[in-house]
Amino acid sequence: MTVVSGVYSAVNQVLAVALPADDCPAEAGDRLGQLFDAHHQRLYRLARRLSRTSEDARDLVQDTFLRAAQSIRAIPAGASHEEAWLVRVLINVCRDGWRRTAVRRRLEPLRVAESDTQSPNLERALVAQATVWRALERLPPRRRAAIVLYELEGASIPAIARLLGVAAVTVRWHLSRGRRDLARILGGQGSRGR
Repeated sequence: MTVVSGVYSAVNQVLAVALPADDCPAEAGDRLGQLFDAHHQRLYRLARRLSRTSEDARDLVQDTFLRAAQSIRAIPAGASHEEAWLVRVLINVCRDGWRRTAVRRRLEPLRVAESDTQSPNLERALVAQATVWRALERLPPRRRAAIVLYELEGASIPAIARLLGVAAVTVRWHLSRGRRDLARILGGQGSRGR
């Protein structure tokens, strides 16, 4: 077995992918290592914005590179093309997880540690964060990805269009609809408590 690995510097963990020697010639292992070195930090930042915890973000990045290792020959050449391919894979991995989560879970109660309950500001921030995440989870996956990439990552509309493989006008439409949907969802949650 040939093992391809890279150090995940953001959290000092090792990403190791074991592939049969037949499927992973030396240049494929080198390419995967170069992809990891060049793109893992950007992918981690995006994954962190798309997931609730840093552990989930690390899992998303690892799954992305596992898929890259399985399809090393399908990855286009050139830094921007590689990044777009990897981001698309990361978003697809995210979407798969969101679908599984939506099927398995209804709203889960907000868990606040006992020590955190003494701080009303922290509690309000946690409630607000949980409320926004629940609202984001109700958006369709591509719309959620567009909102997160644009509003939280600061990506431009043309960059998002390239990453998602859609036209810029489609990204604008998803942003417009996503903002309107979020306002409606968040507005509805505020009126339920009254």
